[in-house]
This record gives sequence, C-alpha cells and structure tokens, in this order.
Amino acid sequence: MKKIVYLFTIVIAVIALLIGCTQPINEMEVPNTNVQEETTKGKEMKVHFIDVGQGDSIFIQSPNGKNMLIDGGKRDSGKEVVAFLRDLGVNKLDYVVATHPDADHIGGLLAVLNSISIKNFVDSGKVHTSQTYEKMLTLIQEKKIPFIVPANGDEISLDPAINITVLNAGEGAADNNEASIVLRVAYKDVSFLLTGDADTGVESNMMEQYNVESTILKAGHHGSNTSSSSEFIAAVKPEVSILSYGKDNSYGHPHSEVVSVLKKAGSQVYATAEAGNISVSTNGVDYSVSAGHALPKEEIVEPVVDVSISITSKDLREEIVGITNKGNESVSLQGWQLFSIEGNQVFKFPNISLAVGKTIYITSGPDAVEGQGYIKWNNGQMWKNDGDAAQLLNEKGEIVSEME
Repeated sequence: MKKIVYLFTIVIAVIALLIGCTQPINEMEVPNTNVQEETTKGKEMKVHFIDVGQGDSIFIQSPNGKNMLIDGGKRDSGKEVVAFLRDLGVNKLDYVVATHPDADHIGGLLAVLNSISIKNFVDSGKVHTSQTYEKMLTLIQEKKIPFIVPANGDEISLDPAINITVLNAGEGAADNNEASIVLRVAYKDVSFLLTGDADTGVESNMMEQYNVESTILKAGHHGSNTSSSSEFIAAVKPEVSILSYGKDNSYGHPHSEVVSVLKKAGSQVYATAEAGNISVSTNGVDYSVSAGHALPKEEIVEPVVDVSISITSKDLREEIVGITNKGNESVSLQGWQLFSIEGNQVFKFPNISLAVGKTIYITSGPDAVEGQGYIKWNNGQMWKNDGDAAQLLNEKGEIVSEME
C-alpha cells in the first residue's frame, strides 16, 4: 500500500507540472533565422563534457550566448557542476535537460535547481520511484519552471544559429535507459550526438528514422556494451567520441569491446575519467578539443559477450528483478550471478535453464515469493530504495547486462 501511495504522489506531481507549466517545444517562439550567417560570423559554440565521475553532465554554450545543461551527474556532483558553471560566469540556464531519471544523471540537478535560475526544464516524462526524482519534481514545481516532455522529432529552440533535434524521447519506455532523451545538436557543418544511456534497441530505432551521422558522439551508457553497437557507430561515423565514466568504477565501464568498435571506426576517443573536463569549441566549420589526452590508439580487442540474456525490469521497493531470454535458444543459468552494486549483495542462480522469450523474477524482502517463474533470494532487503544498480554476470564472470 505504501508503494501505491508513493507512486500516486509522484504521478500527481508530474501531472501538476504538465498542466501548470508545460509548453510544447514546437509552439515556442522561434527567432528569425534569416540573419543566421550574419549574426554568427566568427562566433563559437562550446560543448563541455563535465567530469562528474560515474555519471553524465554536458553544458552547451551557443554562438549567441544561450546556455543549456544536460544532466548533472550524481547528487554529490551537484556542487562541482554549479562551480563549473559559475567559473564560466553562468547565472542563468535557458534549458536544463534531464535525459532520464537515473540518479547518476539527475542527482546533481538538485544543486543546480537550488543555485541557478532556470528558464525551461526538459524531462523524458519517465516516472521513477526514487526520492531524488520526487525532490527534483518538487523543486521544479516550487520554482514554477516550465516543464517540457518532448516527442521524437521535436526541435528545441535554444538559439537560431543551431539546430537541436530530439531523436528519442521515451515517456512510455519499458525502462529508464530506453527512455533516454537523445539530442542531435548541429552548428553549420559540425554536429554532436548526445545519447544519454540509450541502448542498442533505441539506436536501431533512431537509425531507421533519422540521419544520425555526427561529428562528435557522446557514447551511450558510459561506454557499456548495452550501447554503441558496431552498426550504430558505422552510421554515426564520429570523428571524436566522448566517454563519461568514473575511474575504477564497479561496472567495468567502458567495456573494451566498445572502445575497440569506436577506434576501428577511426574515432579519436576521450574519457572524462582520464582527461577530466573535456571541451569542444567550433565555429561551425572547424573544431578543436581541449582535454588532458585521448585514450591510447592501440585497439583493445576481445570476444564480444553474448547479451541475449538481460535484465529487463527492476523494482527496488518491491525487490523484484526480471531476467529475460531475448535470444534464439534456451540458456543454462548455472554459475550466473545477479549483483546489487550499492548493497554489494550477490545472488547465485541455481541449476536452471531460461527458455527463449521467457522471463524469471528474482525476489527478496519480507514479501519475497517463489514458484511459477519467481525465484526467492531471501527475506532480507537486497536493494537500496533510493537507487541501486543491478548487474548480471554469466558463468565466466563477464557482465552481460546492467540496469541503473
């Protein structure tokens, strides 16, 4: 009953924001673009990939002085993000974008909301049952910030000199990563593809609907092998790729096969964990990258891990995690493990097989159940309610799936 009340509170908050202060992106006032070449001549756009450890935060300074912040890292990164903005003399953000409600993307936005004036807030619309997400919605409502849930194909009118297109918006997505807002930002001949934690399924959908070719790519999901398929990278053709992750993180990011795919595509790869803050400056024709250094050019090649078995759902409050076989044959789960990152808890699978298209649920907590597709872990609390990532490891100890 407590969960129902909690979810109801969050849903009501979202509805209040949508009714009270949402305005469709396509109905916003669009400045006259006829004088674009004249007004932007010699002006630069800067895109900063802020080092927030294991998370994402991207800050865009448009040619005509407009500002957009995309994500804010974890909650303890908020002060760093605010300090970064203030060092640049920023006291107002025209747009803040929360790509999806994972804590390593929206946590730091709480400090931003409390410290800097925000004109518009863009959100995936994906409801999440975390205290961080609820607090974020509360602050947006208290400050009466227009709350925007975009649709695929929408344009964000930050600056008439640049085009910002929404390539994915997943309000009705099955999980948070699939809900990631993906933006393509183009200034004349130079473009940026900012993918949040979008997975390979989202990548496939975007390739079918849009031209994803871009000069600079922010690789999906911190370099996880759940994103950045070889087909997608071949379509994007990135000259530069940015990986945003924390040094020695517990997820094993970036996965070496992803780095290998990027390098094989001829992309220069930079990582916030190695280079710190990374800034790209462009006049729309040429661009330059300011960073400590790029990753070594030597290619890292290892066998690609079979990811046909994946985590497809995770309910932290009810303590239920769904595992699905999306492959073409039954798979034995003997020796496999489900890992709770924050709680440092490990579930070892019994000697069972998962049939094609079937899902099993691992349950824990005082109301844990078993039988008819449910496997009981134990009656203890294995998952942290305010945010806990899950990893699925095969019998070789390789990460085959993860969900934050």
